[in-house]
Amino acid sequence: MEYRRFGRTGWKVSEIGYGMWGMAGWKNSDDEQSDHSLDIAVAGGCNFFDTAWGYGAGKSEQILGRLVKRNPDKRLYTATKIPPKNMKWPSKPEYRLADCFPADHIIAYTDKSLKNLGVETIDLQQFHVWEDSWADNEEWQRAVERLKADGKIQHMGISVNRWEPENVIKTLHTGHISSVQVIYNIFDQAPEDTLFPVCRELDVAVIARVPFDEGTLTGTLTKETTFPEGDWRGTYFVPENLNSSVAHADLLRPLVPEGMTMPEMALRFILSNPDVSTTIPGMRKPQHVKSNLSTSDGNGLPDALLAELKKHRWDREPTEWSQ
Repeated sequence: MEYRRFGRTGWKVSEIGYGMWGMAGWKNSDDEQSDHSLDIAVAGGCNFFDTAWGYGAGKSEQILGRLVKRNPDKRLYTATKIPPKNMKWPSKPEYRLADCFPADHIIAYTDKSLKNLGVETIDLQQFHVWEDSWADNEEWQRAVERLKADGKIQHMGISVNRWEPENVIKTLHTGHISSVQVIYNIFDQAPEDTLFPVCRELDVAVIARVPFDEGTLTGTLTKETTFPEGDWRGTYFVPENLNSSVAHADLLRPLVPEGMTMPEMALRFILSNPDVSTTIPGMRKPQHVKSNLSTSDGNGLPDALLAELKKHRWDREPTEWSQ
């Protein structure tokens, strides 16, 4: 496992982190399998784990708490997220800070996460949605300062809304935010335009989420793919999105190098960018953990291939189904 500096925190985190949404927020989640997969990840050198209260109303946090308790001798970094008070994802421009993150809500849900995780301090607390229009509102700033002063969190981060990588720039300049979590993959290259340079300038860590475009970049989806009833992906991959996503993935197939899979190419594309501190693929099955962790070997993609993949940038606008 290779490690990267996590912005101004100075932490050395595994460049392949662990996204824990699928362990509580999707259908067919299995706690025993989840625990086993997490143990495999720790054994493989993974030390950064990203969860949220919103993943199963705290269940995913509890799963991470068990992992931390099983590994008292290892430095595992815990990252979680505060849900918006209105429980709506993503936020919208017309939402006020009071609708999503009033101070008492920020404090209360941090306390809930501390209890679920079973830790005295959360390494990285994050806002699960965001609007940059809230940047200068001192209410959230004072709440973050209080959480840090009380030792409840070490650092604060923001998870940016889907396909809105610049909807955080002003907030980063407040100095209160140590990391930004953003969708970045072969298709979603827009963070390179403005967000990454600002993060570089301010020494803000970058967490690249959705490395496989919710499954498109695994190469396993077809236009006939269906999902179990209640599975979130069924509401995301509506026909309009599924058909287009499969078509875009099919265009990548000729570019996958011999001996490499599409998921491996997708992860190596992300890891080839030094602006990324860690990427957090969702992993439920042990074989996925092993294959994803194996891409952290210090070998990026050849420049010629990166140049070809740059041509597959796919800029999209938020819609009702993009959530």
